[in-house]
Amino acid sequence: MQIWIAAIVTLFLFPIVMQFLPEGTSVASTKIMKDNAFIVYASNVMEEVEPAKEDTKAKVLLYFTHSHEAYEPMTKAADGKVATNHQTENIMKLGAKLKSQLIINGIDASTLDIDNSKEIRRKGIHYSKSYAEIRPHVKKAISEQPYDLVIDVHRDAVGPEKTTIVHEGERYAKVAFVLGTDHPQYKQNMENVLLVKRGMEKLVPGITRDIIQKGGPGVDGKYNQDLDPSVILIELGGIGNTEDELNRTIAIIAETIAQVLAAKEEEANSEGAV
Repeated sequence: MQIWIAAIVTLFLFPIVMQFLPEGTSVASTKIMKDNAFIVYASNVMEEVEPAKEDTKAKVLLYFTHSHEAYEPMTKAADGKVATNHQTENIMKLGAKLKSQLIINGIDASTLDIDNSKEIRRKGIHYSKSYAEIRPHVKKAISEQPYDLVIDVHRDAVGPEKTTIVHEGERYAKVAFVLGTDHPQYKQNMENVLLVKRGMEKLVPGITRDIIQKGGPGVDGKYNQDLDPSVILIELGGIGNTEDELNRTIAIIAETIAQVLAAKEEEANSEGAV
């Protein structure tokens, strides 16, 4: 009986005794809990932070030496006037579509933010100096960021009979390539041209025209392709091609470039693994 009474008294007095214990005990316990909580929190934060992933997308830069080159059907539809140069209905508008198609195909595509035709007119520079005027802008862009392909997009001056093809009931604008030969590395530029040309032909036979090689007295002979082997020049259709024809060809160009650059990367990876 005495044992039971002692036990009951102990249970009754225990909370009262705990109040008179030194405060250091609870403070220390709290500090330990806080420290442990901090360690757990820090550990969680460290687990959540991931290293930045390397951007492995192929990169393409588009620019427009003759930025106001236009298509007669497009200018007529826009303002009722037939013109081969236009401030808005021009090659830059088609270039924006090409950029979008490249992005859809997984390419990191960008355009050089300069309206070159507008600039040479503002400065009073002759049209023949267009390549010299845009050169420093292209040079700066490729020095700041390496690109897998750099494309100067133009419109050819020939008529639709030479720049149009029908494939499986659909009309496409044909593409020509201009290659400057007055610099030592032009054969490297040629390799990129051939890859794009052959790739397009696999998708739509007959969609490309010739590779127009230019060099010697009286011509540019470089077309800024001496800046880097990645620089190529394409002639997207001609003055008489419609917007629908051009849009179909743009889709083919973008798909081809994606395939070409993917194949290049795969080849580089396989060589690196050897």
